[in-house]
Amino acid sequence: MEKMLLVLFAVLCVNLLPAIVSARFVGEPFVVKGYAYCDTCRCGYETDATTYVAGATVRIECRDRNTYQLTYTKEGETDSNGHYNILVESDRGDDPCDAVLVKSPDAECSTPNQGRDRARAIVTRNNGLNSNIRHANAMGFLKTTPLANCPQILQKYQYTDE
Repeated sequence: MEKMLLVLFAVLCVNLLPAIVSARFVGEPFVVKGYAYCDTCRCGYETDATTYVAGATVRIECRDRNTYQLTYTKEGETDSNGHYNILVESDRGDDPCDAVLVKSPDAECSTPNQGRDRARAIVTRNNGLNSNIRHANAMGFLKTTPLANCPQILQKYQYTDE
């Protein structure tokens, strides 16, 4: 009888304890944070001349890992500093999720920079992170016409052997 109780206790501890510990996180949504910028020199990265896009539309897209079918989508908008915070209501498990640039309100800076137009966000609790905040890399739109002072700005980013 004692062995039976000990086995029952062990089974409960192994199965119930993780559920109790993680229970407080199950219902809490995630927040995917990032920002959108305007690549004013069309160089593919942020510079001293970079500006940030207020009112840009950003979408979170999660897809099934095997079929690549869309399993979750939600849109948000950047604030006056180009930052966005998009709430994702549920753990996406193994589904890869991306923040994607959708639209810029700035007609002079509205073309998403290919390769910098999406950023991966891992939206699961099954990765060792305690926080519900997930950060995505910065994403950029390209300015239609580069600023006149871009050659001088970019010169400081050039690597030389000297």
